[in-house]
Amino acid sequence: MTTSPDTASTRQAAKLLNVTHPYLISLLDQGVIPSQGVGDERVILVHDLEEYKNRGRQASAAAVDELTRQAQQLDMGY
Repeated sequence: MTTSPDTASTRQAAKLLNVTHPYLISLLDQGVIPSQGVGDERVILVHDLEEYKNRGRQASAAAVDELTRQAQQLDMGY
């Protein structure tokens, strides 16, 4: 499959996200990450992969903030 600098194949996308190919396919099937069909293949916009990664980073940061807040409420020294 030929991709442009703005797109990635499913294998490339899985590698970029550091996830397994089957897991990436499940994300695409669920619509978590949009994809476009090209023949029997799918392509993903690199922009959509970056957005997915950013959402994950934001969720992780929010979880750390919440754990820190709870630890402070419990006077755990954080």
